[in-house]
Amino acid sequence: MLTVTAQAAAELKTIAQAEATNPEEALRLIPTGEGELALVVDAPGEGDQVVEHEGVNVLLIGPELIDAVDGLVLDCMDTPQGLQLTISGQDAES
Repeated sequence: MLTVTAQAAAELKTIAQAEATNPEEALRLIPTGEGELALVVDAPGEGDQVVEHEGVNVLLIGPELIDAVDGLVLDCMDTPQGLQLTISGQDAES
């Protein structure tokens, strides 16, 4: 299972509320085909892993990615460009 830190969940909630046009929509983690992941707004589907924050769906992970992100951590990092979401291995220091 992908671990989402509280700070990352709060950031996902902020992004989802700004981007979604339907309250049931959340951000979906998708592969880009270049070995990277991206976020898009989508509605929950069958078999999705759903991450909630404060009672709101904030992240959807489709069945095709659940095994690939198992054991990883989604977190936030302060950068000169602002807050950015990061994915790292469980043993990485925050």
